[in-house]
Amino acid sequence: MKIVIIGSGYVGLVTGVSLSAMGHDVICVDNDKNKLAMVNRGQSPFYEKGVGELLKKVIRQKRFIVTEDLEGSVLKSEVVYIAVGTPTINNKIDLTAIKKVSEQVGKALKKSKKYHVVVVKSTVVPGTTGTVIKPILEKFSGKKAGVFGLCMNPEFLREGTALEDALHPDRVVIGQIDEKSGKAFAKIYANVDCPKIFTGLRTAELTKYASNALLATLISFSNEIARIAETAGGIDVVDVWKGVHLDKRLSPYHAGERVRPGILSYIFSGCGYGGSCFPKDTKALASYAKEIGLNVQLVNSVIDINSTQPHRVVWHLKSALGNNLKNKKIAVLGIAFKPDTDDIRESPAFPIIESLLGEGAKISAHDPEVFKHKIPEELKVLPIHFSKTIAEALKNADGVIVVTAWKQYKDLKPAIFKQYMKKPVVIDGRRIYDKAAFSKAGILYKGIGA
Repeated sequence: MKIVIIGSGYVGLVTGVSLSAMGHDVICVDNDKNKLAMVNRGQSPFYEKGVGELLKKVIRQKRFIVTEDLEGSVLKSEVVYIAVGTPTINNKIDLTAIKKVSEQVGKALKKSKKYHVVVVKSTVVPGTTGTVIKPILEKFSGKKAGVFGLCMNPEFLREGTALEDALHPDRVVIGQIDEKSGKAFAKIYANVDCPKIFTGLRTAELTKYASNALLATLISFSNEIARIAETAGGIDVVDVWKGVHLDKRLSPYHAGERVRPGILSYIFSGCGYGGSCFPKDTKALASYAKEIGLNVQLVNSVIDINSTQPHRVVWHLKSALGNNLKNKKIAVLGIAFKPDTDDIRESPAFPIIESLLGEGAKISAHDPEVFKHKIPEELKVLPIHFSKTIAEALKNADGVIVVTAWKQYKDLKPAIFKQYMKKPVVIDGRRIYDKAAFSKAGILYKGIGA
């Protein structure tokens, strides 16, 4: 099929590249000339495993092109994806970009005589597609919905494995304004073997939020249990989760083998969630619920626990160093919110760094991807040292905080910390180390929930 995707950000580009690889002809539209030039050279503007390589391949095959020409691209298309950002500002979803794009798409549809399906890929609260986007499309196209199709298709991409998720989705949720829209859109996934769920626009919109809020809830629940373990004493939350994870309802047996589902990774304690989805989506969901007259106590608690969890890490460090961090050199390992991505949005590293700076600490930060090409603007304004190597970050440090569970950090042995640090104090914010081995090596080790 001929597909246009408006927005070459994380969701737009991963979706476009994967659909091209499935055999569709994709045009990706963006107004950022620098980004378009980069993509046109076969370079991904962000780090995501496999995206750069596949991008080069589909460009060579001439199945994927990028352009600023929104109108011309829409006129050539059968399906138009809207995949622009919907950031959360003051805890409310900002629809500025999606409204502007909807107007432009409407104007393009006015000049077309064929049937197009407009698909909202951006994350929006229930009612947005039907009560905000649809009227804009109708106003500027001069056509009623039905003359053009309208669907809402939420994305379920996990950063770090997004390409795999896009190429082999576990489900495709299709919110449709009418059956014709849904059937036309579903042709894109005709050769993909996974459940296709046809539902209403609002249901599709809420499904995205429910999915992310559930995973965020598991993380915050896990961190609250860690706080109980820390306060009670004599408990290691890692051992708690070992016992919980072996519940057959969480880790069932199949053909005599224990199955360990991916969801178990969310039932584990750490220094909090981050990224482009969980923080903004939980806040937007809570704000939306308030607007319709509901006080979602659980979601609000999830947000509150996550906002305070990074400070627990600093509290552990202060306790280990005698409650005085002034002029102490602290190594921060990991700036990305999770491994296998360079995404620093809402990363726990930021509140941790801000707390350390507030205590007068001197910070040496390291990340294997975030600093690779250039230092992001959000980090340039912070008075911290950016280390090119782990050894540089650790050298003469009084303490170290592990924020991101990169493999490079998981592979570190106690000897490395002893070699470079003054008197090694390791605060494990992701519980990636063997507590007993580190303590036996003479390292003052403290992990979340221990």
